[in-house]
Amino acid sequence: MDRRRTSRRADALDQALSRPGPEAGSSRRKAVAEQSKIENRKSKIDQRLSRSAVSAPALPSIRAVTFDVGGTLIEPWPSVGHVYAEVAARHGLKGLSAAVLNRHFAAAWRALKDFNYSRAQWAEVVRQTFRGLTDTPLSGALFEAIYSRFAQPEAWRVYDDVLPTLEAMAARGLKLGVISNWDERLRPLLRRLKLQQYFEVMVVSCEAGVAKPSPAIFSQAAKKLGVAKEVVLHVGDSPEWDLRGAQAAGLKALLLRRGANRASAGEIGSLRELCGLCVLSRPRLIRP
Repeated sequence: MDRRRTSRRADALDQALSRPGPEAGSSRRKAVAEQSKIENRKSKIDQRLSRSAVSAPALPSIRAVTFDVGGTLIEPWPSVGHVYAEVAARHGLKGLSAAVLNRHFAAAWRALKDFNYSRAQWAEVVRQTFRGLTDTPLSGALFEAIYSRFAQPEAWRVYDDVLPTLEAMAARGLKLGVISNWDERLRPLLRRLKLQQYFEVMVVSCEAGVAKPSPAIFSQAAKKLGVAKEVVLHVGDSPEWDLRGAQAAGLKALLLRRGANRASAGEIGSLRELCGLCVLSRPRLIRP
């Protein structure tokens, strides 16, 4: 649209530059100045288009796109620490710092080994997060309240680039799916966030019996989508779980680094970039 508008203005300026009459000199000077602005604008537009064109290669063979969930489609809101502190305050533990809880949670998450997303293992993560911050052991009631809170849509935010991208991908006839390391709370959560309707297939680790980065969970998704693995693109924010896991299974993969100033090869800075990469020439009819 920028180029069409710039082109129309350029045509008007050409007419002004060639117009005879006593005011031609003044008109020409104004037109020359305006034409210089237009040329600068054209140059900036071309530079923007060039940068977006080389950020990731086009993927014309893609027939399905799968997405990670946490950190890709949704994020805890305002943060894990804020949610923990809010719930803890209702259970008598007031004044806990959300920033400190976030740091403790990050440390507990990094220390995980073979996490299976069971309720018992989540309880251990919560205990580690609160360790040293309370005078008494963490109660089972507090854990259950935190666990339940993260099943509610109010504890999550859908990233701004998600809905426009899913709408565009569906309109182009691409099959869409989810591949996520999660527990039994995911399906109802995505339904309440109004995201589940976009996905033909959801492969969740607690149901699949295997988690990312195992190639088996990606293979399950491709089979359920009814397409060959080599025509599936997986997008996620983890280099190990999403990028390398999908590639090991034979899928194409892109690493999402949302907000990155300059994405490297194989990376995108926004899900919106997918709209320019995945093209399906024969749209699939979407029935209500």
